[in-house]
Amino acid sequence: MNETSSLASRHCEPCHGGAEPLTPEQAQTLLQDLSDWTLEGDHIAKTYRFKDYHQTIAFVNALAWIAHREDHHPDLTVTYRTCAVRFATHSIGGLSENDFICAARIDALIDA
Repeated sequence: MNETSSLASRHCEPCHGGAEPLTPEQAQTLLQDLSDWTLEGDHIAKTYRFKDYHQTIAFVNALAWIAHREDHHPDLTVTYRTCAVRFATHSIGGLSENDFICAARIDALIDA
């Protein structure tokens, strides 16, 4: 099993008081296990492209279900053919492993 599959099979853990954000080095290491995600300051981001609005919204709904189940919610920007996804762990003011787990789980939607 590759690391991305490993991330996608994991579940988010609550970040408790005192939890520290990942270091830039830790974030870069985890980022290598994702496809086409970028590190942008204190968050990771990816834009997904679709054939039409229906496919875009179907993706958004599936993503929303994953976010709900993991209790870890991204910022989204939705247009007719795109959905830009940004993950950060707001409660710790930076990135956590949860961001990378959810990114991998969302990528698995497209790979399925």
